[in-house]
Amino acid sequence: MVQRQFPNPKELAQLMRFKTPTLDPTDRRLEKAHTIADLRAIAKRRTPKAPFDYTEGAAEGELSLARARQAFQDVEFHPSVLRSVPVVDTTREVLGGTSALPFGIAPTGFTRLMQTEGEIAGAGAAGAAGIPFTLSTLGTTSIEDVKAANPTGRNWFQLYVMREREISYELTRRAASAGFDTIFFTVDTPVAGARLRDKRNGFSIPPQLTPGTIINAIPRPAWWINFLTTPPLEFASLSTTGGTVGELLDSAMDPTISFDDLDIIRSMWPGKIVVKGVQTVEDARLLADRGVDGIVLSNHGGRQLDRAPIPFHLLPHVVREVGSDLEVHVDTGIMNGADIVASVALGARFTLIGRAYLYGLMAGGRRGVDKTISILKGEVERTMKLLEVATLDELGPQHVTQLTRMVPIAKPLADAAARAVATASAKPKTVRTPRTPAAAKPAATATKPAAKKPSVKQ
Repeated sequence: MVQRQFPNPKELAQLMRFKTPTLDPTDRRLEKAHTIADLRAIAKRRTPKAPFDYTEGAAEGELSLARARQAFQDVEFHPSVLRSVPVVDTTREVLGGTSALPFGIAPTGFTRLMQTEGEIAGAGAAGAAGIPFTLSTLGTTSIEDVKAANPTGRNWFQLYVMREREISYELTRRAASAGFDTIFFTVDTPVAGARLRDKRNGFSIPPQLTPGTIINAIPRPAWWINFLTTPPLEFASLSTTGGTVGELLDSAMDPTISFDDLDIIRSMWPGKIVVKGVQTVEDARLLADRGVDGIVLSNHGGRQLDRAPIPFHLLPHVVREVGSDLEVHVDTGIMNGADIVASVALGARFTLIGRAYLYGLMAGGRRGVDKTISILKGEVERTMKLLEVATLDELGPQHVTQLTRMVPIAKPLADAAARAVATASAKPKTVRTPRTPAAAKPAATATKPAAKKPSVKQ
């Protein structure tokens, strides 16, 4: 039988340790976030449906985004054992400079719609963490103000080729003048993808006050107060606004974009040039042969062509083909530091985070972005220690197996099917004449029976 006794007051006192309460509501919220999914949950509570769905959503059935995230979940790690790894080094040489971590902040459009601090929060947090920040052509903060927010850090600029080419040329000149060291020439947006959540929500730029948005705003007053009491949105490239995001993109983008445009921008740009939105091995080879500094394997976060290739699945094939000729970066679907480690192990020089950064921004402004970076940093370091590698360069394909639920049809079978289709289409069709009804049989008449053939015995 268990012997019981009265608690010793001294021992009980050692157990009674109360944490000093956090009075700041933002800090209190962020203390409870341990993963990017936690930040997403906070962001969803605090952000009106239309801007949250703009961040969260993708094109059409959102299959590209779901598959990209599933690809990272379907990873099997292979850790080493009995290696001494008391500390890990997460620094990375990327595009001629240093990043303290193997990821940077991806370009996102209309960022101040998610939270009023917008790109200023992102650039400031990136600079403090020692990682690059990328400003979008459709950002809501000017090139010069981003530079002021991150004066000593690395700033990159993402460029769309606009219908009015001079707009793109002027943005390129401004970014160079402001000291941005890399330009991301984006090639996967000839027209806007069908972002159905935006259409269903009636989401427009700027947001419109309707009965629906007012009702949705009642439990989220802080967002609307910030939106209505801060300077109006300014875009890096659009002089006018009004309409859905898709309508704005279609009016600005040019489907005639070509290699000639890449050559023109390259001749104007003094720094590194990276092509963003590459989705095939063949295009990666073409760009490597043209001497660009890097490519980003990306399907635009699933926001353009639905059912596009999964960048993480494409990664090892592209690295084998061009990894020695240029830097290969990857984005889309990254929600955990383990996703970043797996990408580096399969050959990615660098990774970019988009939605993960925006969830932090919506959850707590600048402090929320700091929290995003802190969470991912901790996950990267922990995963490296569990794999027992001390540096990023020690990571390799031996540490990762890509599991897949989507097995392509074997090429010989696909080729045979293609030949069968081609043969069927080339074969001349037999034209059949309609059958005429059989004539009525005449009445039976007496006929002479046919003579029997003599049998032949053998």
